[in-house]
Amino acid sequence: MIRRDPPGPLDRDLERRAALAEADAAGTPLGYLDDPASYQLDVRRFDHGSRAPGYREASDPTKDPIEVPDPAQVAVPADLRAEIEDHMSRYPDHRSAAIPALAAAQRVHGWCSPEAVEQVACVMRLTPAYLTAVATFYDMLETTPVGRKTVYVCTNISCSLRGADAVLARLRDELGHDPDVNLRGFECLGACDIAPMASIDGVYVGPIDDEDIAVLAAQIRDGSDPLPAKQLVRRRVADAAANSDEVSRQSTDAGTLDPVDLSGGRA
Repeated sequence: MIRRDPPGPLDRDLERRAALAEADAAGTPLGYLDDPASYQLDVRRFDHGSRAPGYREASDPTKDPIEVPDPAQVAVPADLRAEIEDHMSRYPDHRSAAIPALAAAQRVHGWCSPEAVEQVACVMRLTPAYLTAVATFYDMLETTPVGRKTVYVCTNISCSLRGADAVLARLRDELGHDPDVNLRGFECLGACDIAPMASIDGVYVGPIDDEDIAVLAAQIRDGSDPLPAKQLVRRRVADAAANSDEVSRQSTDAGTLDPVDLSGGRA
């Protein structure tokens, strides 16, 4: 059998048929093939039966599609307009700025509300439908109202093995149902070296120990600097010239993260 690398759908089907034929010839039962339910995953579905939220939100086909907003009728905050135009200037195709532009509007409005999307569409000269398609695809763009304080607890494999699920549960207990906090588990945040970790309004902190959780919850509520001694941005690095005195003090207080001498000793 000739196969491509990587295999395509037809290749995988041929391999499956070959395995079935071989098992049948040998009289070997393949229970997982005989009973597909035994190897199918239970995929989470939303109330309307879709695997994606908002997939079947109501629409009115009798209405004309919303066109590019008229600048004379849409008020856009000056600072937001300037930031969106700056992002647009960085790309050959200005549509590539859709994600940072929506993120900028979300920082102003708290979420990608219809008003926020309309303002971005007005500046970028795009239809709201185009931008809504982008906003509903990317997980960090919120399309429903959420708390302004964003707390993501990484629950991917490295953090999960080091107790991330317990960290998330404890934070939920500590913060309760604070409407000002958008707390949720999140797939890999790319900081496995400080697992278990969390992102507090974009500030990476970790490793988070049991005794840190109550303190961290209070800092989130107060809006104060989260776990200063455990922030990723303040970790010591091998290049001593990149470490400030403040970083040195915080690292010393934490009792960890001394600068590393590349010759093998401690700096």
